[in-house]
Amino acid sequence: MEYHKTRDILYVKNLLGHKKIENTEIYISLEKAIFGDATNQEYHVKVAHKPEEIKALLEVGFEHFYEKDGLMFFRKRK
Repeated sequence: MEYHKTRDILYVKNLLGHKKIENTEIYISLEKAIFGDATNQEYHVKVAHKPEEIKALLEVGFEHFYEKDGLMFFRKRK
């Protein structure tokens, strides 16, 4: 599930405590079998600029991915 959210195999490897990436790839193949290929990466996108808005988005699973002109952009997989 963590790979499904992050798409970061090294992060998942370290999180699970695996010494070899091959062990982590077993779990990645399970994720792909359950959710399909990652070619369809659709996101819900929200924009915030007040601390209260930022906090609310982070609490429901959005991640910060971009900032421009004082606005912070957040996304969460659909």
